[in-house]
Amino acid sequence: MFTPLPYSILNPFEISSSTLISIIVSATGIYFSVIIYTKISGKRSLSKISSFDFAMTVAVGSLIASTILNDSVNLLQGMIGVATLYTLQFAVALLRRVPLIKNLVDNDPTFLMRNGELLHDNMKRVRITEADIRSKLREANVAHLSEVKAVIFETTGNVVVIHKKDNVEIDDWLLKDVNT
Repeated sequence: MFTPLPYSILNPFEISSSTLISIIVSATGIYFSVIIYTKISGKRSLSKISSFDFAMTVAVGSLIASTILNDSVNLLQGMIGVATLYTLQFAVALLRRVPLIKNLVDNDPTFLMRNGELLHDNMKRVRITEADIRSKLREANVAHLSEVKAVIFETTGNVVVIHKKDNVEIDDWLLKDVNT
């Protein structure tokens, strides 16, 4: 049995004037709400410093899209949802000063290579391959492994290459939280 396609699929570019106005008002309202909330809570709220920060960024984006395009979410509901996320982000940022909360929310950076030697157990634990590291080394303009002091997988998911320079040791403070 043949079921006809809905009209909206057959005519994807047709939109009523009330729907268009609703999208414009919602987009404008949620856009300015996010700007105001970010100003109040600080730039950190949209950073990707930890996994919680990344989740915040994704959740805000999802709420913005839902508020703008989903008929079942009105502007006030979207604004309240985004405000709730910003409040949670602010609270967790404060609570991260407590070591237990910090350990629950944040990932620790991990050595992937030290003094030119790959650390295969660490690579396996964080699911990074040799090909991933080679790519990052090329990106960092490394011509020889002997040029590499360390490769660190950061809490944000970034891979950082620290070059050897005149046999200068890396300051211990910079390596304080790095898993060996």
